[in-house]
Amino acid sequence: MKRVAVIGGGPAGLMAAEALMRRNAEVHLFEAKPSLGRKFLMAGKSGLNITHSEPFAAFTGRFGAATPWLLPALEAFTPDNIRRWASDLGIETFIGSSGRVFPADFKAAPLLRAWLKRLRAQGLAIHARHRWQGWAEDGALLFETPTGPVTYSADATVLALGGASWPELGADAAWVPLLRAKGVEVHPFRPANCGFDIPWTAHFRERFAGAPVKSVILTFGQESHQGEFVISEHGIEGSGIYALSARLRDAIEASGEATLLLDLAPGRSRERLIRDLARPRGRQSMASHLRKAAHIEGVKAGLLRECTGPETFADAERLAAAIKSLPLKLTAARPIAEAISSAGGIPAASFDRHFMLSGFPGTFCAGEMLDWEAPTGGYLLSACMAMGRAAGAGAAEWLGLKPQA
Repeated sequence: MKRVAVIGGGPAGLMAAEALMRRNAEVHLFEAKPSLGRKFLMAGKSGLNITHSEPFAAFTGRFGAATPWLLPALEAFTPDNIRRWASDLGIETFIGSSGRVFPADFKAAPLLRAWLKRLRAQGLAIHARHRWQGWAEDGALLFETPTGPVTYSADATVLALGGASWPELGADAAWVPLLRAKGVEVHPFRPANCGFDIPWTAHFRERFAGAPVKSVILTFGQESHQGEFVISEHGIEGSGIYALSARLRDAIEASGEATLLLDLAPGRSRERLIRDLARPRGRQSMASHLRKAAHIEGVKAGLLRECTGPETFADAERLAAAIKSLPLKLTAARPIAEAISSAGGIPAASFDRHFMLSGFPGTFCAGEMLDWEAPTGGYLLSACMAMGRAAGAGAAEWLGLKPQA
């Protein structure tokens, strides 16, 4: 029986192990942390978004420049396949109002427990607290463990070591110098699905940090999204920001800043706002006038005052224009350790269609180690699982293993 090492206990590694065992491989999975799936569990704390139900052509388009090389893996393990896979584990799923797919109970832990139970029953050997250190002189895999260094010889290896976001959960990019030392190209990691810095005044920060800004349209360049975001101590974060974060990050890297435009009143035209705001307010305060005439109050009113001057509030046309297109100047992306995911990693030119590293026969890679990115909404997890499955199948094919009947 062929022995395969899978290094990394996240969704990509687990799916690679599953694909290999279906082809009668002896699989040993190595994880640096004491337990598996830590980032997976963290992602499920607010409701595990496992995939997305939108039409498949739109779904695959979310991966941008990576779509051409990701497409075969995504076609082999579609969102519908993921839902059937979860159902086979006893986890039913449903489609939310946004098209996102969740487990019926929203939780990640039951799914992970069922998955690990099945993998162990199929013969998966799990080695926790084994941090990969590269290769020994004889070519064996080298690991650091609580009891000292150990080596392991395998007929093939699947690396699924993650990117560089949430390093405390295991994705610390410690593998990068190990592969670069062997001549593997690795593009620098950058934050993806991240927040951004804005130099708030102390007054605004103290009053509104943590406040959600709901029902807005966010625009950068030619792209707009309706959604919401959160004011942070450092700037802004949240799902509405993440949808635009790749373009905002790239713009800041190119020119040092980026200007995001907010429509604070999507349901009202500029003309209607001018008419309503121009009505005499009498003895009403400006705050009351804004609330009654434009339904702008709380953090939205705070943003208007933070980002404009007194002259804006003195003129109905200027005020309406600000409400419909309020500029927020972003000065930096938040650190990658705070990001939901990362861009960068091993470029597509460095591995083949089976995810085998060029110049490293029998060594495959998958997941956030590779250079790709996608928005939140189930796309990240879907692609990691699809790549893990494809890399596992690729390793099995390279070893000459056939699927079980």
